[in-house]
Amino acid sequence: MQLSVLDEPDHGYLIAPDPARAGLSRCVAGHDEAGRPVETRVVEERPLTIYLNAREIVTAMTIGDYPEYLALGFLANQGMLAAAEEVTGVEYDAELEVVVVRTAVETDHEAKLQKKTRTSGCAVGTVFGDMMAGLEGRQLPAAELRTSWLYALSHRINRTPSLYLEAGAIHGTVLCRQDRPLVYMEDVGRHNAVDKIAGWMRAEGVGPEDKILYTTGRLTSEMVIKTALMGIPVLASRSGFTAWGVEIANQVGLTLIGRLKGKRFTCLAGESRLVRDADMAVVPEEGRRHRRKGASE
Repeated sequence: MQLSVLDEPDHGYLIAPDPARAGLSRCVAGHDEAGRPVETRVVEERPLTIYLNAREIVTAMTIGDYPEYLALGFLANQGMLAAAEEVTGVEYDAELEVVVVRTAVETDHEAKLQKKTRTSGCAVGTVFGDMMAGLEGRQLPAAELRTSWLYALSHRINRTPSLYLEAGAIHGTVLCRQDRPLVYMEDVGRHNAVDKIAGWMRAEGVGPEDKILYTTGRLTSEMVIKTALMGIPVLASRSGFTAWGVEIANQVGLTLIGRLKGKRFTCLAGESRLVRDADMAVVPEEGRRHRRKGASE
């Protein structure tokens, strides 16, 4: 089912970063290289413990926004919450920093908890069970990808006010359709940002068939696997690739676009979806990095 709001003419975000939101960052006093006193804004980081029914699953470090979406998306992307599974409630306790996801029927997730793979994601991502489980025989939609959409998305997303521009030390992931960015999530780990997107899609009943996932981070195996498991046919980033990420993208038929800056990009998988319709004469070159002075990655 698709949300009717996605078909409205307004091209604004459905969810966008709110750098001024209380609790996401704070100013810290320090000194620069010359010993001069300075103040800089830094991102907050706090634990969030996720339960599936009565079982504690994981404690993740996160910036603390959209905890319900993060919990739903994490469980779905780890294969602990099947698409057909009925979720009867998602309860967040801010004081205890706990989210409990409840299902109509108790789930069988013991085997997943027995095997953990430590991933390359920032803030130390953890994938339970076989990383490739669920990809066998998966066919991603035969969607079209116009280069004009890529350039429009890159231009818009890189100029959107965000915690990344305000304080750095954070990753962003954006769910897009054609040339419109829809939902922009940020977190200290790129895997958390992707899980928030997955949780939002599940909660709101939004399908993946015509979507593009844009990330500010590297195109690693974990990012490719999560995108494929979500059913999204295109993954794009300003950053580069890992060899295993490219190998898996080719295996599952995912279009993988990296080093997307200004007029340039590199496609290392899924070239057949590309339609090069952009008028390169009007695509602007990218100037200096789109970030405020003093922000750091």
